[in-house]
Amino acid sequence: MTTQRIRIGIVGAGANVRLRHVPGFRAMQGVDLVGVCNRSRASSQRAAKEFDIPKVYDHWLDLVEDDDIDAVCIGTWPYLHCPVTLAALDNEKHVLTEARMAMDATEAHAMLETSRAAPHLVTQVVPAPFTLPVDRTIQELLADDYLGELLVVDVRLAQSNFVDMASPLTWRQDRNVSGYNILMMGVWYETLLRWIGPASTVVAMTKTAVTQRKDSQGILRAVTVPDHVNILCKMECGAQAHMQFSAVTGMAPGGEVWLYGANGTLRLDAQTGKLYGGRRDAPQLREIDIPPAKQGHWRVEEEFINAIRGIEPVTHTTFEAGVQYMEFTEAVTRSAQSGEAINLPM
Repeated sequence: MTTQRIRIGIVGAGANVRLRHVPGFRAMQGVDLVGVCNRSRASSQRAAKEFDIPKVYDHWLDLVEDDDIDAVCIGTWPYLHCPVTLAALDNEKHVLTEARMAMDATEAHAMLETSRAAPHLVTQVVPAPFTLPVDRTIQELLADDYLGELLVVDVRLAQSNFVDMASPLTWRQDRNVSGYNILMMGVWYETLLRWIGPASTVVAMTKTAVTQRKDSQGILRAVTVPDHVNILCKMECGAQAHMQFSAVTGMAPGGEVWLYGANGTLRLDAQTGKLYGGRRDAPQLREIDIPPAKQGHWRVEEEFINAIRGIEPVTHTTFEAGVQYMEFTEAVTRSAQSGEAINLPM
């Protein structure tokens, strides 16, 4: 099984595909990049030439129906993650899809249910990468009762930019292609899932600083995704969490995550990746040294291929976890729109 040759087709050769997935797959023996389909024939041909990929398709459905392809890597914006995944699974293809998993919870559930109907096929969501070096250490500290009872979680991830009033509309600001995903919210909720588990109740407020922007054709369009969000959560573990994500907080301090317990505190500096901790009797927080052997790292492509070959299971990130963070992202928008608390799971 370890020498099984696997042929990959790429739908959407975006930035992360180019930066991570293409070199990641190329580094593995017996893995071939055999086809690519972007939004246009010209773009597909450019990607094929750049990465020496032999096949170019006019439509993504042609790629997923090709018997010469064993697995599909989806690098598009979220609006295509669900339809491409469902079609790929129907055509007996393994699936690695870029985050965020889908447009909304309904799509995520459809993807999960279809994958469960084909358990012989491997499905994986590209994971949140920022905390991979510290995840194991934080998990072990929590398991060893370093904090005591976890009481409060504080997540603040703000871009220290003043609002740009004149920039054009991006796909991240357009719900038609990005769905309920807001800024880095899904990435960091996925991280909390690894550490402390899911939320049970969500209350949120959002703000859109500029309500209209010009698209790539110069047409004025509504901005349908907020650029600032505050979230309060009751976590299933009993802690209360506050999360703030913003693209309009000029000169804000760097991002950080705090875990406050009855007997200890942990702080992650999101800019440097350094972890700090202190217990009740300590005078101040001190950096926690994490030996290289304990640090996780990016191995998404390796894990995907190994799962196909039966060597190891997918851990980062399963469709089950993807459903959880898509339910959370939808709950945030529903709460912000209704002014009501939203209970999870939905």
